[in-house]
Amino acid sequence: MMTVKSSSLGYPRLGEKREWKRALESYWNDGSSKEELLATTKELRLASLQKQADAGIDKIPSGDFSLYDHVLDTSVTLGIVPERFKYTDGEVPLETYFAIARGNKDAVASEMTKWFNTNYHYIVPELDNARPQLTFNRPLFYYNEAKNELGLETKPVILGPISYLKLAKGYEEDQFETLLTALIPVYVQIFAELEAAGVKTVQLDEPYLVLLTDKKELNYYKKSIAAFKEAAPSIQLILQTYFERLDHYEAILELPADGFGIDFVADHGDNLRSLLQFGFPEDKILAAGIIDGRNVWRSNLKDKLALLTLIQANVPAERLIIQPSSSLLHVPITVAHETTFEKTLVNGLAFADEKLHEIVLLTKAVRDGVSSIQTELDDSFEKYTALQKADFRNNQTVEAELTSIQGEEVNRALPYAERILLQHEALNLPLLPTTSIGSFPQSAVVRQKRAAWKKGNLTEADYRSFIKEETERWIDIQEGLDLDVLVHGEFERTDMVEYFGQQLSGFQASTFGWVQSYGSRAVRPPLIFGDIAFEKEMTVEETVYAQSLTEKPVKGMLTAPITILNWSFVRDDITVDKVANQIGLALRKEVLALEKAGIGIIQIDEPALREGLPLKEERWKKYLDASVYAFKLTTAGVKNETQIHTHMCYAEFDDIIDTISALDADVISIETSRSHGDIIEAFEVHTYDKEIGLGVYDIHSPRVPTAEEIKQNISRALQVFPPEQFWINPDCGLKTRHESETIDALKTMVDVTKEIRKAYN
Repeated sequence: MMTVKSSSLGYPRLGEKREWKRALESYWNDGSSKEELLATTKELRLASLQKQADAGIDKIPSGDFSLYDHVLDTSVTLGIVPERFKYTDGEVPLETYFAIARGNKDAVASEMTKWFNTNYHYIVPELDNARPQLTFNRPLFYYNEAKNELGLETKPVILGPISYLKLAKGYEEDQFETLLTALIPVYVQIFAELEAAGVKTVQLDEPYLVLLTDKKELNYYKKSIAAFKEAAPSIQLILQTYFERLDHYEAILELPADGFGIDFVADHGDNLRSLLQFGFPEDKILAAGIIDGRNVWRSNLKDKLALLTLIQANVPAERLIIQPSSSLLHVPITVAHETTFEKTLVNGLAFADEKLHEIVLLTKAVRDGVSSIQTELDDSFEKYTALQKADFRNNQTVEAELTSIQGEEVNRALPYAERILLQHEALNLPLLPTTSIGSFPQSAVVRQKRAAWKKGNLTEADYRSFIKEETERWIDIQEGLDLDVLVHGEFERTDMVEYFGQQLSGFQASTFGWVQSYGSRAVRPPLIFGDIAFEKEMTVEETVYAQSLTEKPVKGMLTAPITILNWSFVRDDITVDKVANQIGLALRKEVLALEKAGIGIIQIDEPALREGLPLKEERWKKYLDASVYAFKLTTAGVKNETQIHTHMCYAEFDDIIDTISALDADVISIETSRSHGDIIEAFEVHTYDKEIGLGVYDIHSPRVPTAEEIKQNISRALQVFPPEQFWINPDCGLKTRHESETIDALKTMVDVTKEIRKAYN
């Protein structure tokens, strides 16, 4: 008898204690062989599959695992490799795979950008001269591995061709259908081989479907899905979407898929309204994403059961799948290792494993009745309620501060055109000033010292002394390189968001709450669990010490409200705007403390501003207005002579250039080199009136850029910006790079800048 099923859409790759990351980096650093890397990652992959099976998940995904990025996996599966990597045919070698992602001595890496509005980065496919071919049936390999090694019947996960093309570059809009036509036979071959192997269900991820505006484009989806069903008629094909609502709901449900995965969490209630208004096809499966796949809080299971009751009024249990709203790639693996958390907080959390448990509970409730989970339901609701009522979520002092700023003016005293003249006089910098973004390499010694200090094996005094020594060493290095504006290096910080989360009230840093950002880069987003308040100075001591070592200006370095918000797991009981303003008020006190201590340049980074932009354009203005307000709340109190910098990561800046200007930062730096200069086109059609630095070399790649590459990037920018407006800097912070490559790259950058300056003397 058919009944409701539970499902997962994807599981984190890192390993509970970042075993995946260590295996990759050991291989990259020649500490282990390819065979050892593949053996370790296979062990992790199989353990993750078995864990989901043991949890009681009915439909377990396979092929969601990756050695770097699932979009890159799709590219090499389809034989789409940029020509500069000298690939011919056959299975793409592992060395080539990693070269596309990281670059090598002969070729720059492919562009990397954000996966929709998340902090996960994917490798952008390059379709110039693409000739699609099936190099290796990756979904089939992972399906067979799970079946042969564990006896598990899994659900292969495949990134669909339309989303793949929409996420790619290197073609004109009128070439889209031709490229899709070339891709479909390769996908057809994949599906045919999966059916021959006995695959029962395939999860075809088409997340771009939530961005569909032109209803005519549904023909692309219809064409591809019809081809796949013809090639593999016995496979149950679930068309999976996530991150937003489906426009053209009724038309989408006419597509020839066997079922549809729909997000009922990040849809603002719109998908549910569509379901209740238009119903659901009687011959289709609904894979309902009702557990939040992107945040970490325990669900109110009573609310979820009420939602399921509404859904079941339109979709009977035998055609219902209960699952997360998205892949669990975006959350940590398990709460089990967070042994230092306060009890109310830890009981209020649900990481990936705990979310799977919630899904299984809800599935059982639908299958066997609510009474079958009553004990677990009552326990979960009690823990959920305790978190909402906790004192740390009801801080009256913070509430009074927020009330007091309502209607407050948050502009600088003088407009930019007037205050920049005062800043030039105070700073006396050369034309095309050089600087770095903030962090310098965190060597093994730095990490060892921090770990020893945290474990109590190094005294506070000895740790502070070491930080000062490292700061002094890098001030000397920067002066030797002849950079114009220096930084203290951030050796005391593990992460640009986590560091502040460790020092502001209302935040909790996790121990093993790691999430993949890009490649082996893992971050631990802090948990914003309560009201946020400033407690003590956070950066003043280190910055003032660095400034005491040099006559050159040293930047104070902070992370801005929206980036802290977007790179944290944010409480979901109040609006995000209110949380952002709490952060802005707290950071304002730190900014004023830096200024009072004599720091004349303060950089307040907003790299995640664009990535948080809602996927639906109708929601943009509210988000952007709130972002500008929170940033200006942080900066508006400083003197005119204090120069405010900010930094942003690469994105489609055409959408937000007006917002960037509205932040009213005196200088902005933007990550651009991986876009190969494409971003400059945005500034050719939009006038930007403040000072700016467009990153002149890529810090995500271990290769040292050539002088000619940097010169080309600077010269391209100077075709758009006058030299008086332009700064020279790397793309991003240098924390993840090795010391030698960092010094060599910065030296090249400074030498090229000095050469270019001569043309203006």
